[in-house]
Amino acid sequence: MTYFFKIQLVFITILLISCTNNDDNIPVFPDGSTESVNVWVQDSMKRYYYWADQMPAKPDYHLPVKDFFKSLLAPKDRFSFIVNTEDSSTYPRSIRNMYGFDYTIVQRADGTVVTVVKLVLQNSPAFNAGLKRGMVLTRINGKLITASNAEALASAIKDQTSVELTVGNWNNGAVENEKTITVYYGFSFEQPVLSKIFSKNGKKTGYLYIYDFPDGMTQVLNQKFAEFKSAGVQELILDLRYNYGGSVSSAAALCTLIPSGISSDSPFIIFKGNKNGGEVKRTFARQIKYDPKALDFADLRMNALGLSKVYVLTSNSTASAAEIVINNLKPYLQVIQIGDVTLGKDMAGFTIEDRRKPRKISWQIHPVVYKVANADGVGEYSNGISPQITVNEYGSLPLLPLGDPEETLISSALNGGSVKAGKEPGSSSVKILYQSDVPSAAVGKQSL
Repeated sequence: MTYFFKIQLVFITILLISCTNNDDNIPVFPDGSTESVNVWVQDSMKRYYYWADQMPAKPDYHLPVKDFFKSLLAPKDRFSFIVNTEDSSTYPRSIRNMYGFDYTIVQRADGTVVTVVKLVLQNSPAFNAGLKRGMVLTRINGKLITASNAEALASAIKDQTSVELTVGNWNNGAVENEKTITVYYGFSFEQPVLSKIFSKNGKKTGYLYIYDFPDGMTQVLNQKFAEFKSAGVQELILDLRYNYGGSVSSAAALCTLIPSGISSDSPFIIFKGNKNGGEVKRTFARQIKYDPKALDFADLRMNALGLSKVYVLTSNSTASAAEIVINNLKPYLQVIQIGDVTLGKDMAGFTIEDRRKPRKISWQIHPVVYKVANADGVGEYSNGISPQITVNEYGSLPLLPLGDPEETLISSALNGGSVKAGKEPGSSSVKILYQSDVPSAAVGKQSL
């Protein structure tokens, strides 16, 4: 299932019964008023928000709740948000969570601008309409896509309940077999973990494409690694290029299944909060247990591959728990990152909501609560984690299916990090101009 809050690093839910305000300078407002909700928001943020010491001393309590919340945020905060559970219009919207696909606009060496479908979720509205990874978009709602109007078109899509796409197939520098399809706003089912075993140069390499980290995925991960171990897999490729994150416990379970030499007492993560939260250290075993559906550490270790290195495929869409996997494995084995710099969400949070019965406040806060670091105390990657091997996924078109051994990033990992020559002249100088799932500022910082 594709939820709006997948990018939020959720590992625990605060059952907030009430917040008592101890600041005599804050006026008392009638229950149920906008102002009273804002006081609750402020008090909650004072307790848990990582940058609580930077909040304004005298905010305007008369602002609408969403505007009031924004007025409390630190300038560097890109990730905290608030929603009204009784008003769907307050929820963050994206093309991916509304329709089930994402696209990238690239400029080829000859100056040609091409819009490429990079991701189509299984059992999503886009999937059911016939959209596939590697297709080329030429028009959205009848408008020709250009680098200059891409952001405006993407924004308009989020305000609609259907989108008309003109798509075709890329063949030797041209778009063929164009057709128009309509994708309706709707539900995307939970995404499966894709696994493959590649045999090359006498070695067996396991491949896992993991779209996100929901709670309750340890059974699936354990099964995949049992298959890898039974097959004699000697190397591993983790494809996290479109993984927004999710549960830290599921990320810890994945990390448990990879290296040699760790025990239940091995440190996994450090959470660094404000003056109220302090610093919290957790082992692999303890972090896994925060997911009530998880297998325990000992059961997972029975199928661990015991590797000394792992290849991880990344992009600007790799975030949160996926970045934790990269950073927190580094103390225990060699991590060879291939692709592009990650999004840079070195933070964790939990949901704050009113669980009184009857509930009096329908708003739900998703704040940044902690900065995160690995067992060596290394974190602070708000500018993203840079790969050792930078590879442009769009260097060769059309994009191949995820899991195909000839796909650009997978092929690079199978070849020990080397990049095969592009199929098209000048493919190495392809530039990314816009991505539907990445803020424009993040696209601008790339070096491709």
